[in-house]
Amino acid sequence: MLKQDMIANWFLSFGYLWDLLRSLVDRDMKIMYKRSTLGIAWTLISPLLQLLVFVFVFQVIIKIDIPQYSSYVFTGLLVWNWFQNSLFQAAGIIISSRPLIRQPGFPNAILPIVVVTTGLIHFVLALPVLFVFLLIDGVRLTPILLVLPLIQIIQFALTVTFSYFLASLNVTFRDTQHTLGVLLQFLFYLTPIFYEIDNIPDRYWFIYGLNPMVHIVTSYRQILMWGTQPDWLALAIISSIVAVLMPLGYNLFKRQSLRFVEEI
Repeated sequence: MLKQDMIANWFLSFGYLWDLLRSLVDRDMKIMYKRSTLGIAWTLISPLLQLLVFVFVFQVIIKIDIPQYSSYVFTGLLVWNWFQNSLFQAAGIIISSRPLIRQPGFPNAILPIVVVTTGLIHFVLALPVLFVFLLIDGVRLTPILLVLPLIQIIQFALTVTFSYFLASLNVTFRDTQHTLGVLLQFLFYLTPIFYEIDNIPDRYWFIYGLNPMVHIVTSYRQILMWGTQPDWLALAIISSIVAVLMPLGYNLFKRQSLRFVEEI
């Protein structure tokens, strides 16, 4: 009987958190595009403008010989923007959610997940446009495309892990969000968004390969553009690191949450 009650309570808790997650994501989407004429189209405007710049610079001014360059860059930009925007918003999520944090019993650990989930929705909504680019560039979609959700899950877990650490630190150290902007800009150029990974000299590969987004961005391209298997070993290593770091980030967040009301 006790075991049945525990299972029932678990399902009730899960159902409550799931409904809360949906409500908060829906709230964020409505607030984000409130009184916006273009609405959700804004999520595509930024990567498309970035794409135009990269195509002009590296196909007209400085020619880089990368096949299907538009699809190549657009894939990287969509993956990177989900990662970057989620981390930047997660760093300030506690401060920007004062009314929720001050409510007794509110599960504040759900807030970083809300941010990353919102980013995932934007990414998924942009995929049809990416598919159009792929078709225009003559890319043939293969059954390996079915692996795409697995890569998304790995990126989701990785981003949530970093989000817990950043959200915790930014409450006490308000410079975290500003420093993060600089670090993400630095990391952007250390990720093969607009250049080929083969251009990295072998002597620098060990350091370069420590960037998990290198392997994640490459995995998306392998699945979407080249129809090949991703580097499962690299993805397994990233998943193992996430499995270790996520509980640490969550525990740090929970300890810091005891002082959230005082700090904000």
